[in-house]
Amino acid sequence: MIEQYGWTDALRLEFEPHARAGHVPGRIVVHQREAPMVMTEAGRLSARLSGRLRHEAREAGHPAAGDWVALAAKPGEGSATIHAVLPRRTAFVRRAADSQQTLQVIAANIDVVFVVTSLNADFNPRRLERFLAAAWQSGARPVVLLTKADLAEAPEAQAAEVAALASGCPVEVISVREGTGLDAVMAHIRPGETCVLIGSSGVGKSTLVNALLGEERMATQAVRASDARGRHTTSYRHLVLLPGGGLLLDTPGIREVGLVEADEGVGMVFDDIEALAEQCRFRDCAHDREPGCAIRAALEDGSLDPARWAAYRKLGDEISAAATAKDRTAQAADRRRAAVQQRAYRAGKKDLRNP
Repeated sequence: MIEQYGWTDALRLEFEPHARAGHVPGRIVVHQREAPMVMTEAGRLSARLSGRLRHEAREAGHPAAGDWVALAAKPGEGSATIHAVLPRRTAFVRRAADSQQTLQVIAANIDVVFVVTSLNADFNPRRLERFLAAAWQSGARPVVLLTKADLAEAPEAQAAEVAALASGCPVEVISVREGTGLDAVMAHIRPGETCVLIGSSGVGKSTLVNALLGEERMATQAVRASDARGRHTTSYRHLVLLPGGGLLLDTPGIREVGLVEADEGVGMVFDDIEALAEQCRFRDCAHDREPGCAIRAALEDGSLDPARWAAYRKLGDEISAAATAKDRTAQAADRRRAAVQQRAYRAGKKDLRNP
């Protein structure tokens, strides 16, 4: 059964130490913080973290949808305890909405990231660049899906615009209402592979999931007429089997993507700008007033869009700020650990003086 969910011989070898400890493998198919649902050979079980893993999760984060885990299973009770999380091959990670430092894993062990954006009035190239950077950074294969093509006056022209900024990433134009583009989407997912759909609320992700599954599994809502945007219709991350043998992980709509350690992803999305920077006369060129700056020359002759350059700098500044904040957080944690050790040392000396 778990072979359907991506279990392979390579994973079986990696799992052997856990098998010797009496644990069984499972994959998290529904992400719920307190009691995720896990698929095992015995069927779907409601799982909880062991005490040790719960403690570790406070520092490293909770297991995510798509994770492979080692379980102590009680099939008769429909429950299990998670004792370990296997190393992730890939992971789509964002910065938590309320934190500069906290990482949040949206999906683990994914093969394809479908970056979904609609061709209605909410189409935003700058937002798409941000999602693409995060998708490339995940380690999975990104594919751009342009939904609601039936609402666009010139969908192919917009697709060409997106392809120009997607750095060789495949771009598919879709209209669920007209039933076009769905076969092209399915062709990107091989049997046993896992894909995830990411994109802002209201871009048609849940509608697309229903179309790919051939059933009304996910709730949908109409977008607001005032700004063509929608509200979240999926409230949890859920891994489901596709008719073609692949798996799809549906996620809640993400209004903002906070990039963390995404230098590679930004480099992939803005490879044209990075190639230009290599042509500057000075290696440490700040691209401001230095002579021989290829970036400034491209901006002046119109070959580089100022909005794209501004977006590149903005994402670069964001990544640098996140790295600085992470360093400060790590230093604070080190100071707290040192203070605890110092208190323990003083308490030990006091006990020795007062036996």
